[in-house]
Parts: sequence; C-alpha cells; structure tokens
Amino acid sequence: MGKLCCFPKFRLARIMGWLQIVLGGLVIIVSISSLIRFYSAGFFSPYEDMCRKFSGVKDDYDGFDIKALSDRVGEVLNRMESLQEKLELKVKKMEKNKADLFRNNITRFEYKKYLEEEVIGPLYKAHIALRQIRLPKVEGIGNSTMKEEPLINTFVTEEIRKYITPKENKLGKINIYGSERIHNTIGHACVLFKKELEEYMDYDIGSYCKDDWNLAQRLMVNGCDPLPRRRCLTRASKLYQKPYPINESLWRLPDDRNVRWSNYQCRNFECLSSKNPKRGYSKCVGCFEMEKEKLKWATNKSLPVDFVIYDVLAIKPGEIRIGLDFGIGTGTFAARMREHNVTIVSTALNLGAPFNEMIALRGLIPLHMTLNQRLPFFDNTMDLIHTTGFMDGWIDLLLMDFILFDWDRVLRPGGLLWIDRFFCTRKDLDDYMYMFLQFRYKKHKWVVGPKSKDEVYLSAVLEKPPRAI
Repeated sequence: MGKLCCFPKFRLARIMGWLQIVLGGLVIIVSISSLIRFYSAGFFSPYEDMCRKFSGVKDDYDGFDIKALSDRVGEVLNRMESLQEKLELKVKKMEKNKADLFRNNITRFEYKKYLEEEVIGPLYKAHIALRQIRLPKVEGIGNSTMKEEPLINTFVTEEIRKYITPKENKLGKINIYGSERIHNTIGHACVLFKKELEEYMDYDIGSYCKDDWNLAQRLMVNGCDPLPRRRCLTRASKLYQKPYPINESLWRLPDDRNVRWSNYQCRNFECLSSKNPKRGYSKCVGCFEMEKEKLKWATNKSLPVDFVIYDVLAIKPGEIRIGLDFGIGTGTFAARMREHNVTIVSTALNLGAPFNEMIALRGLIPLHMTLNQRLPFFDNTMDLIHTTGFMDGWIDLLLMDFILFDWDRVLRPGGLLWIDRFFCTRKDLDDYMYMFLQFRYKKHKWVVGPKSKDEVYLSAVLEKPPRAI
C-alpha cells in the first residue's frame, strides 16, 4: 500500500520540475530580450551618448551650424574683452596723471560723447550681435525636426540676415512658383569674404549707396555671386546728359559726363586710348577707339583666323536673330550684328575701364556677369554664342567643361558656336580642341594659326546638332 502511495507523489514532483524548467527558460528569454532592448536604447553607451539618445540633441540639431554660432559668440566676447581692456588702459592712464585729473574738468558734452563712442556703442553692438543669434526652430509635430535658416548665424549685419531669411507668403498661400516661401540666394563663397560683404551691405535704408561697384565686382569675381540685393539708391553722375540717338551712338564715344569716374584711373574716354600707358586696363586695348573698332568683323585682315560677320551669317541665312557675346569689349560685335538685324547681349566686367557703361551708352545690352555664373537664359533659346578675348588658355579644363556644357544648354538645335581667336600654348592645343569637339558639332569653319613661337590661335564656327530623342 505504501508503494502505491509514492507513485502519485513522484509524478507530481516530476511535473513541478518540468514546470520550473519551462518557467526558468521563459525568464532567460525575457531577460535576454530586455537586455537587447536596453542595449538598442543606448543604456550601455557612455553617459553623453545616452543623454544625446534620449534628449534627441543629435537629431534636433542636425544641420544646425554650430560653428557659425560659436564664431558669433566668440566675436561678441572679443568685442567685450576689447572694451574692457580699453577702459582699463584709460583708468591706468588717469591714475598716472592724478594731478591733471584734479585740474582738468571735461565738459558734460565731452563726457557724453566719450560714453556714447567708447562705452555704449561697443556694448550695443555686442548686445545686438547676441540678440541676432538664431537657434533652430521646431518644425513638424512635437520634437520631430529642428531646422535653422542657412547661414543666418554667419553674418552680423542685419541687412544680410534679413535678405537671406526666407520670406513666407501671406496667409500661407502657395505662390505662382508653387512654393510656400521665397529663398533669396547669395554665392556660397560669400562666407569667405564676410568682412567685405558686410561692408558692402552696410548702408542706411532708403539713402544713397556708396560708390562701391568695384567692391561688388571684386566679390562677384571671387565667387560671392549672386550678391544680395540692396535697399539703397544707386548714385549716378551729377552731370548726366541724355544719350546720343541710336544712329549716332553706335560708332561715337559717349559723353564723358555720363560716367562716374571715381573708381577708374582715367577721368574721360580719351584717356582710355591705347596710346596712353596709364590708361588703367590691359584687356581689349584699343576697344575705346571707334575708328579701329569699325574695322572689326567687317573687313578681312588677311589672317585665316579672322572671320567676317557676313560670311558667318551666310551659313544660316535668316536664321540668326538673337545671341550672346561672351567676352570682354565695348559692344562692337553687338553693334556690327545690329546692322544685320541681330540682337546680341554682351557680357562685360569693368576691368579697369567702364566697359558696361560704354556698351549701354552705345545703345546696346550689357550683362554684368563672371565666369562663375550659370547663364541666365532658358534651354535651347540662343541662335548664336560668340566668344573672344576672355576665355583663353589660362582657364582650368574642368571649369571650361562646365562652361561649354552650359553654352550647349542655351544654344538651340542648329545654333552656331563662334570661337573667335581662342589662343593657348601649342602643347595644350589638343586638350582644348577635345573640349570643343566633344559635343560633335558640325564644323563649318575650323582654322588653327600661329600667334607666337609657343602659342597658337584657334577660330571655328560650329553648329549644334538636333539631338532629337
């Protein structure tokens, strides 16, 4: 009987043992799962990483320009330190001259002026600089994303900050461009010329701008292009006269009084003659001498690399109507083409002489732009692109590649690319020839001629293929 009673007890013990094993296994599985979750949550990371994980600092400030913010704070601290040192030096100087301190009494006006200029002014600038620091703004729901306006903490001048801040549409509507806001653009290299750009944008709103077009052009040439718009009034010549009629202006020097000469070495057009060694410019020498200019592209100089307009237009009779002259000059190519009822836009930089003013006063269209800039024309719109005297063998091949592809973009199918007296060294000729030939344009004219012992000219007229897809 006793043996019969032990069997149920044995079975119960065995069931309890298996149950303990199963429960133990579940505990181990749950523990491992919990450890995996804690690890993925960052509990086993260093303290700073764990805080960053849970506070969302990394995600929230992703894209925020911490360096610009640090630079701004450092700039303010430097100003305050400079002010402190200046005041301490002033006090020490007064301590050394105690006798003069008791004898000399400054007027209240002088005391007020000293406080305004030496104390209040620097403190105000430091205060404003701190006030202008913008932290990221929360966008979306909860703490999902944090964004800052691009470059906003890079600049101190309020006009720059106002310009680059996106402008929201009224009532939250979508504008004609299909966006909720307008982003005003500046060249990315502007951050490298912060001091110069802040000088350019330092003005009183609604008053006259400084006569600083040369500063603007220097910024453009160095990659700060496009420049921000300004809210000041452009200065003109005090003696400005009405321009000559179009039938006279094309081949006549403009009135000297229509140009502001303060930033040029010369003070009139006669001074710009090639005979004057102090004319202030070296590119396009003789461009301001109308008698010489009249001969360009009109008569053959017996050099194979010189093409005349009549022969080029005969390649596409009646098809060339609008075009671009990419070079440096006073608009003579555009003036010649105007005689054939062709409208040409001429790019120009004022490299030591008033090239832009000269083109406009002749009744032609100047386009103030550099090699840094994408052409402001739509795709497949130009009948002709002509280049001379500006983009030559000094240019980097990669930069030239980008430029040529941009020209190809705006040139219409069947349009002409006129390369006029491009020159380079003989050893570089093959590289540059490949750059022009890679587009598989049809050759209408192609001439290579000597310029000097080590340099050669290349002139060509090429036609863009249809490329129908």
